Amino acid sequence: MSSSQWTSVPRNFPSSGFKLLDSSLHIEEETLPTYEAQKYYPIQQGEVLNNRYQVLAKLGYGVTSTVWFGRDLVNSSYVALKIYVTGEKRDDELNIYRHLNSVEVEHPGKRFIRKLFDHFIITGPHGQHICLVHEPLGISASELLEWIPGKAVTLEDMKVCIRQLLVVLDFLHSVAGVIHTDLQLKNLLLPTPKPEALSNFEEEEIRIPSARKVLQDRTIYMSSRFPPGDGLPLLSDFGEARFSNEKHNEDIMPNPYRAPEVILRASWDYKVDIWNVAMVAWDIVSSSTLIKGRNPDGIFDDRVHLAELVALLGCPPPSFCERSHLSSVFWDDSGTWKGLAPIPDITFESLAANIRGEDKDGFLRWIRRALQWNPSDRPTALELLYDEWLMQGLEQGKREGTSKP
Repeated sequence: MSSSQWTSVPRNFPSSGFKLLDSSLHIEEETLPTYEAQKYYPIQQGEVLNNRYQVLAKLGYGVTSTVWFGRDLVNSSYVALKIYVTGEKRDDELNIYRHLNSVEVEHPGKRFIRKLFDHFIITGPHGQHICLVHEPLGISASELLEWIPGKAVTLEDMKVCIRQLLVVLDFLHSVAGVIHTDLQLKNLLLPTPKPEALSNFEEEEIRIPSARKVLQDRTIYMSSRFPPGDGLPLLSDFGEARFSNEKHNEDIMPNPYRAPEVILRASWDYKVDIWNVAMVAWDIVSSSTLIKGRNPDGIFDDRVHLAELVALLGCPPPSFCERSHLSSVFWDDSGTWKGLAPIPDITFESLAANIRGEDKDGFLRWIRRALQWNPSDRPTALELLYDEWLMQGLEQGKREGTSKP
């Protein structure tokens, strides 16, 4: 595509005026324990990818990708560009999105999943990189909570977000046959900021470009603070998602959020998302995760994790222990904890002491309903959504909404 076909002309970025960081310091993706420089595409600010998308600013990074704010020069619109590292099986997320886009059943949950606009492959010095083009959503729920006093909201405010997330999970589980496996606050993104906020963000990046460190073969940019957006968060990042019609026993989920069947390397299904959504709900109303899981040396330890679960849930039923041969490592034949780590003196009630809002007892009952040892004992997304506690306040909110001018 020639530049004459562009409906939007690429911007020129200044070659000076930015903060140059010490090249000996590790920043951003370099701080990840698995970082290998050659796996990441050495992007340059202002670069035009696929003859269409100009890279404007860095939004974030991870083990499998970096994410950038960009402009679609054909449509004169803003996008988010997720550039994967090199390596095998990096098309998993793309395949999930293709499947989700092919589902034609009308379901409200589909509207609250981040949209994929386009995808393409770029070739770097060390191989090919898949690039996904998404709608440019706002900051994550985890970033938003950092701005809130106490880094937590009330139970009433949490309910609205969790209801929407459960609607999404009902779509994924009952219609699309997809398990997300990675529900956490950083993967819940606020809606797209207003056009003027995005435009101002672009202009500010040109006026004061991001700090960076310049190396011989690449430049590492600092991520920019993106505008927040307004409304309930959408579900993003399907990089670890799985199809539910396949058998699974792989290690998934962030450490503190792992369902017990995942810890014990047993087979798992879509009910891991139900366990996960309870953990996310807890994170929204509490400044600390429900599970700590670290031993005295500060290392995450399955023995400590399971001891905490025993303290909160009691010992698992025999039917759960039969799911994995590893159960015998932690419990004896009668289901008694072997004491590989001390059972802490904690309860849901003690951990919830600082949670704000009405009917805390109802919330803890709802949490217990989702956090069951046996996956089959956990409710479906729809059953959890229609729980009496979670529905409280919904009708009142509707009445208040209709009474406003």
